[in-house]
Amino acid sequence: MIPRLGTLQIKFPRWYRQQALLWAFVDFILCLGIMAVASGVLQAADGLDVEKQAMQKQLAEVDRSIAADGVSVALLSRRGDLRFFLGQFPDAVSDYEQMVALQPDLDTSHWRRGIAYFVVGRYKDAARQFEVYHSFDDVDRENGIWRFLSQYRAFGKEKAAEGLLKYAKDDREPFPAIYAMFEGKREPDDVLAEIRGLKISPEQKSARLFYAELYVGLLELAQNDQSSALKHLQAAVAIDWPRDAGFGPNYMWHVARLQRDQLVEELRKAGKQ
Repeated sequence: MIPRLGTLQIKFPRWYRQQALLWAFVDFILCLGIMAVASGVLQAADGLDVEKQAMQKQLAEVDRSIAADGVSVALLSRRGDLRFFLGQFPDAVSDYEQMVALQPDLDTSHWRRGIAYFVVGRYKDAARQFEVYHSFDDVDRENGIWRFLSQYRAFGKEKAAEGLLKYAKDDREPFPAIYAMFEGKREPDDVLAEIRGLKISPEQKSARLFYAELYVGLLELAQNDQSSALKHLQAAVAIDWPRDAGFGPNYMWHVARLQRDQLVEELRKAGKQ
């Protein structure tokens, strides 16, 4: 093909034309993948809208209780979670901080405050929260992952790698393998393939896959691999196990959903959807 610029004709070498076609094809495939994920997000929106309406009603009830009886750690905790799930992140941070002000011994253990700091872009505060949590629980590698992600955003990849927390004790599955991935000792695809190949109950496999998909997605998001991150975050959101498992897993499911939704919006604004 010879593009025309006025009366000037430019003939590109054959190798250049072939490479240009290859990259155009790759871009097309990536766009299809992102569009497919976005379609899945839209299909799930109706059910989520009903849940959001229920959470808004619960939030109004908590507000009325606080207005009538005053603040308490329990009410602030509930309101902070609802605000976080509804995407009201600065307000969630405020509630979590008020909890610590009322009960200072929560300072070291309040991992939800650390995640809320991360989501609003207060990465240094988030890193500090996960660092002090390590003195509260020196087994939980999930905390170490969040510290790495916070330091990655605050200080860059090298400092985050240098500051990886050290663990000597056993942890719940699948976090030893996921943490090894953040240490650069395992590849994401290998971790996911290993979990899929395990002969364990469907519930156990769903639990492990949920956390693996979530943290592969968050790692790739930090590395600015947006298309792959979106795929893994959507895979995490599509797993039902955390919704039934209770407090911590359900909270992390909302983290996956909210990070996915933020990424979809960023891609839309950038004209990539």
